[in-house]
Amino acid sequence: MRYIERKNKIINDKYTEYIYEAFDIQDQDETTVKIPINLGETNMFDWNIGVIYGGSGTGKTTLLKELGDLTDETFKDDIALISNFDWLTEKEATQLLSSMGLGSVPTWLRPYSLLSNGEQYRAMLAYKVGKAKQGDVILVDEFTSVVDRDVAKAMSFALQKYIRRHNKKIVLASCHFDIMEWLTPDWTYSPLKGRVERPSCRRSSRPEIKLQIFRCRYEAWNIFKQYHYLTEDLNKACTMYITLMNDKPVAFNAVLPFPHGNIVDGYRMSRTVVLPDYQGLGIGGKISDYLASLYKAVGRTMYVKTSNPALWAHRDKSPNWKLTTEIKREKLNTEWMKNQQTADKGGMLKLRNAITKSYKWIGEASNDCTNIVMMKNSIYKDVAQNQISMF
Repeated sequence: MRYIERKNKIINDKYTEYIYEAFDIQDQDETTVKIPINLGETNMFDWNIGVIYGGSGTGKTTLLKELGDLTDETFKDDIALISNFDWLTEKEATQLLSSMGLGSVPTWLRPYSLLSNGEQYRAMLAYKVGKAKQGDVILVDEFTSVVDRDVAKAMSFALQKYIRRHNKKIVLASCHFDIMEWLTPDWTYSPLKGRVERPSCRRSSRPEIKLQIFRCRYEAWNIFKQYHYLTEDLNKACTMYITLMNDKPVAFNAVLPFPHGNIVDGYRMSRTVVLPDYQGLGIGGKISDYLASLYKAVGRTMYVKTSNPALWAHRDKSPNWKLTTEIKREKLNTEWMKNQQTADKGGMLKLRNAITKSYKWIGEASNDCTNIVMMKNSIYKDVAQNQISMF
């Protein structure tokens, strides 16, 4: 077996002399670290994701450096986050960030320094994997070490989807084992064991996620409003729902009646917002589907209109949604445009290059309890809730 050996001459002083005497240390000249490196087997099979795992001090970072350069991405902080991805087209940059689970439009427009730890980490990952050329091995040290563990799982799931879809190679070093079933790596390596290990079969099903959805009051919107891509305004006549995962708020939905001369008992999804830390798991689409099926169970039909590409992707391939209209250019509300500083000096409406798609729910009605839909007034979670499984 091959080893990486690191030797360092000890500079002796009164502190080192104390250690020698107190702990009976014989070697007083140098320290030696030996790390087994046995990654050659990875060249014998096709792979996309490898993980080097172990506790602190086991040699994970040293092993990564043997595979290539570990570089830190530097973001310009005087421009919007998305503007740092200037080797891509504008559309490609939005698709890259969305595919890494960083799909919040307001986040794209903020400088890097104003992002949360989780958002900064996803931005860094997006930069690394987006810059990598075909055939390069992407190296990431201390993977998910600085983020909440639920966020780490969401991040891992979004990353592995992107890496496999684009057939790239990435090696991650981590001291956390809870991300393995979300990453589903093709191989793992522990410096303590000194051997490459391959799962007998990578699991095809995703880990189970339990969500709880509740009716909520208008005040819950304060948690989510800064992440909505158009406006922080919300009609107080909406029926509002909040979704929790492990007792943490992750998503918000709002529903309004849809008065229309040709539509009877129509309702529309007015808001669907998932907090940035939990994007990439498909929560927004799942909750929208679930609510639409609950409304159908009480004789109502759900409609939705959105400019969000992630929700297009979900609904375009779903047999439960029918595309009703697609508008490529749409007039914007004057007040919203003023807020976004897109109106001209005369206050005239401008047109934006935007696509909006409208859909109608044609899926089955839910068999679950419809109390959260039928109640007339918004109430807190201890009064009515539904529990659903993500996968």
